[in-house]
Amino acid sequence: MPSLVRFGVSLEKELLCQFDGLLKNTKYTNRSQAIRDLIRTELVKEEWQENKEITGAVTLVYNHHKRELVNRLMDIQHDYHDNILSTQHLHLDGDNCLEVIAIKGKAKQTKELYDRLRSVKGVKYAGFAQASTGSRLT
Repeated sequence: MPSLVRFGVSLEKELLCQFDGLLKNTKYTNRSQAIRDLIRTELVKEEWQENKEITGAVTLVYNHHKRELVNRLMDIQHDYHDNILSTQHLHLDGDNCLEVIAIKGKAKQTKELYDRLRSVKGVKYAGFAQASTGSRLT
């Protein structure tokens, strides 16, 4: 288990009250947990900015009846097969599908994949969850 270090933080009273309100709304049990998560979030952002090996998920919603849309999405995914870990396809209703694509690779290349997928005509929604492989986080 990593050793713990205690340190003091000075904040304006109003900012601390807002932070404590955030803790209540997000169900953190203490300030230390929330601060750890905030630090990790910034470290993950740094991994992405520095084009490190990362992971994440692309979410797409589209009408599968749209001519050539599914084929275009598949072609793009095949162009980035080294970055795609898994794809899950769900039928939301008679027309609409949800596709969740787990990705891994250099940040720049995975962002490029996302940009290509979301720009395909007929995609109703595209989301991009940036995450870390965890190898540089403790």
